[in-house]
Amino acid sequence: MPYHLAQLNVGYAVAPLDDPVMADFMDNLVRINQLGSETPGFVWQMVNDSGDSTSFRFDNDADMLINMTVWESIEALYDFAYKSEHVDYFRRRREWFVKMDRPYLVLWWVPAGHQPTLAEAAKRLAHLEAHGPTPYAFTFKQRFMVEDLLRTNSAP
Repeated sequence: MPYHLAQLNVGYAVAPLDDPVMADFMDNLVRINQLGSETPGFVWQMVNDSGDSTSFRFDNDADMLINMTVWESIEALYDFAYKSEHVDYFRRRREWFVKMDRPYLVLWWVPAGHQPTLAEAAKRLAHLEAHGPTPYAFTFKQRFMVEDLLRTNSAP
């Protein structure tokens, strides 16, 4: 069975999304999301019917912004995140988002065609925070491949 890479990143905005301090982030969000969707290897992004990716929240944290995508490979996501114009906005993260003392990015493998749910993503992020990187939930710095997941018998 082929697998794709799911990605969740979360953050707390330093101000309401309509505050002037957030303007540069919000004014470019749709454009950067569009760049992502046009990047080779992009599969899916969680957006509402209006194409907005900022309207989703975890039930227990109404202030946390969520971005979730699926990619064909780690390399495809990495190329978008760190080798496209996206990196310019990633480097400015501290202008718009509170520094977090816990993981804000988690990666995990999903069967091709699967669109992860918020509950699934929350579970992966919590697992990463509690156990560190494992084949179940990992980071760019400590990656695991599909084969690692299959060897642990915890494939989705």
